[in-house]
Amino acid sequence: MTLPESANPPAGEARAATTGDPDGLYRMALARTDRSAGFYNHNVRVETREGPVVVRIPIPGTDTMDLTIWPEAGVVQAISPAVARVPRLLHANADPAYQVVEFITGEVLDAVAPRKKRVPDHVIPDVGELFRQLGQVPLDQLPTLPEDWPTDSDTATFAHRLSAVTIDVYTRFRDEFGDLFSSLAFPADPCEPILERWQTLSPRPFRLLHTDIHRKNMIICAGATYFLDWELALWGDPVYDLAVHLHKMAYQPDEENAARTAWRAAVPAEAAIEWTADLTTYLAHERVKSAIVDTVRYTKLITSHTESPVAEAALLDKLTTKLTAAHAVWQTGHTLNRQGVEKRVRASR
Repeated sequence: MTLPESANPPAGEARAATTGDPDGLYRMALARTDRSAGFYNHNVRVETREGPVVVRIPIPGTDTMDLTIWPEAGVVQAISPAVARVPRLLHANADPAYQVVEFITGEVLDAVAPRKKRVPDHVIPDVGELFRQLGQVPLDQLPTLPEDWPTDSDTATFAHRLSAVTIDVYTRFRDEFGDLFSSLAFPADPCEPILERWQTLSPRPFRLLHTDIHRKNMIICAGATYFLDWELALWGDPVYDLAVHLHKMAYQPDEENAARTAWRAAVPAEAAIEWTADLTTYLAHERVKSAIVDTVRYTKLITSHTESPVAEAALLDKLTTKLTAAHAVWQTGHTLNRQGVEKRVRASR
């Protein structure tokens, strides 16, 4: 795993720690303020006598907006060595919760090729290879599934699990953000068009899914791609993994076609039954989910005044794009512009 320069250790930090003392590494990480954070974990680079590692610490009180079924450490342990380019788990602790993870020297793809920029030539083939390797991980090697998890190939029930989380997010935040949702022309039931389509999904054998393969979870190192952050891994429909990837990557059109081709070449025929039609259905869900989730997340960030003007502008640009995509799914005919979105977001808190 690697981190942006802002998350590197302070100059001159002593390498007194050792990977044989994970609790000591955890205490060092807690004392640091230069943390790189996703939505669910802080990532802190700590120098040890053996070299740098990353201490990964859950963010307390974070808003859960994604479906999760397994502890991340259990997934990372299970996929080695079948999935090759993943930072090794060096230690996992339950109480207090943290992980010590291998540090991968390289650059985050988002820094090399930000959203809508072309990715290096090796990235799409590497993603295709990851999809192939995920299919090689047997269920009995993974952590135990929840007792009520959908049975193999029951794609409709699997999909309902996804939309149930989206509906829950909308319901939880409707009191606080209802006026903003209305001002952005959300329909009264934003998930209704998706629920109507789940029963049309074709059955496909389930397999291990990453479900969060995007530019900030990919490290470029010596012409190879490493894949981070497995906390959202699921056992389910492989077409969903492709849908999330395409939705979050914002590829150029020819790159998206190449990614679809790479996925199809990586999965067996039974995993790709009627996949193009069902991919469209899953993409519709992801667009609605993003509109709901990111309206909440980005508005909280912008109105907290913790972001730089450049970061706020980037959030507003992305939110406008995501709202436009959701309105296409909803078929409202409503047109949003960047200035209007900003005005409504800033007036909402």
